[in-house]
Amino acid sequence: MKNELLQAFYELIPAVKGELFDQVAAKRTRYLTVLLEEIYQEHNASAVLRSCDCFGIQELHVIESKNQYKVQRDIARGAGRWVDLYNYNEGPAPLLDAVSKLKSKGYKIAALTPDAELSIFDVPLDQPLALSFGTEWEGISDEIREIADYNVSIPMVGFTESFNVSVSVALTLQALRQRLLESDKDWKLSEEDQVDVKLKWCQRYMRNGDVVRKELEKRLAK
Repeated sequence: MKNELLQAFYELIPAVKGELFDQVAAKRTRYLTVLLEEIYQEHNASAVLRSCDCFGIQELHVIESKNQYKVQRDIARGAGRWVDLYNYNEGPAPLLDAVSKLKSKGYKIAALTPDAELSIFDVPLDQPLALSFGTEWEGISDEIREIADYNVSIPMVGFTESFNVSVSVALTLQALRQRLLESDKDWKLSEEDQVDVKLKWCQRYMRNGDVVRKELEKRLAK
């Protein structure tokens, strides 16, 4: 049913777009994901979203108990269409909710902090990894530092204590994606997951995509 639905969508969008969806989905991953904690500067929030898309990261998790996650379109460059965004802003402990959800899906939590001895080049990749990044000024919270499976750093050789948070995300994703490419891990989306993702992309690409999907489902069910 889903394959037929996808083909029905492809008949409604430019052929070049469907081909691009196929190419990009084949390189997408959920083996790595990003967990942002209380990011409040819009340019950083937007740049992180864009980096996730550029490095093939399908999901971005955002904790918003204090600061709302806002994106600037000119910086994000439409990345919000292609990355699945999960917000945690309800209940007494959004951070714990996010960590619990990720761990239930098999993720280890790696908290990025400049003082960690374990580097992004050595952190284990034997299980899916959720990379946690903190606020622009304070970094990760003590809470995430304590419950993380790993505290991890990006090697630096200058005087400045840390990278900008959006730069940290980009550097970390590039390093870990390269390690996955060179590994024998099964890190790509399954064929079924690729179809699900491409259906979402079709919906987001088309005007009134949700309505179009319902109409196509009705047509295919007859």
